[in-house]
Amino acid sequence: MTSEHPSAPTAIAPAADAPRGAPCWANLTARDLQAAEKFYGSVLGWEFRNTTLGDHFAVALSDGRPVAGIGAVATDLQIAVGWTPYFFVPQVDEAAGRIRERSATVALGPVAFASGRALVAADRDGAVFGVWDGRLPRGWETWHDQGPVVLRLRTRDAFEAAIFYGGVLQWADGSPDGCTVDYEHEEVVVRSGGAVVARLSSGAVEADPDPTVRPHWDVQFTVPDTGACVAAARGLGGTLIRQGSTHSGAYAELRDPDGGLFTVTTARPPA
Repeated sequence: MTSEHPSAPTAIAPAADAPRGAPCWANLTARDLQAAEKFYGSVLGWEFRNTTLGDHFAVALSDGRPVAGIGAVATDLQIAVGWTPYFFVPQVDEAAGRIRERSATVALGPVAFASGRALVAADRDGAVFGVWDGRLPRGWETWHDQGPVVLRLRTRDAFEAAIFYGGVLQWADGSPDGCTVDYEHEEVVVRSGGAVVARLSSGAVEADPDPTVRPHWDVQFTVPDTGACVAAARGLGGTLIRQGSTHSGAYAELRDPDGGLFTVTTARPPA
């Protein structure tokens, strides 16, 4: 598997059957590749392999399956460290137009690669996300079994955000291959094929100095034991932000040594 851009999803298999508007990949922008590999390898049990992009890039593997990309480009490009989720669309140019029409920002792209086209954008509250039009990782239909179990947008107003992303990603437009959107337990829930793939919750504050409070997409990974992940993260310079439990299992919100935010959880959310 190869990646054609530090922020673009790695790809091989045709995406003809990909659910439109659903999450399809996640990339980490880091400062040091070896340090990131050591940290996430210890915390999440990942292995890594090189890509055609060179020494600053790698693909993370879980049980031999690609689950995420890492690009050590934050220092060179003077961009923030963090996780970026990607959503599949049939036409990235049209998605770029829909983003701009809604007064949001296309920060990078659309950029063409051998396996497809990508862009990176920020919504109106500043949360960063990506859009991908092209091939997806082989076995993408089981990606959530090994990769991010769900994405959670922490935003100022979940209803307003749902309208924005629904328009950009064409959620709930009635098409058989699209995502559905519901309001449950005081948050917006996005499903693809009946499975929860994203949640949008209100309460983030745009100007807060704490990045955990500002609007952002939180990438959540399923693990057998959150306590072991917390211990491993702390041992390698990571920080525990908060931990607790819900009806579906335990969770821990973590910050890696570079400042990248992510969550580990013991259970998949119910469909």
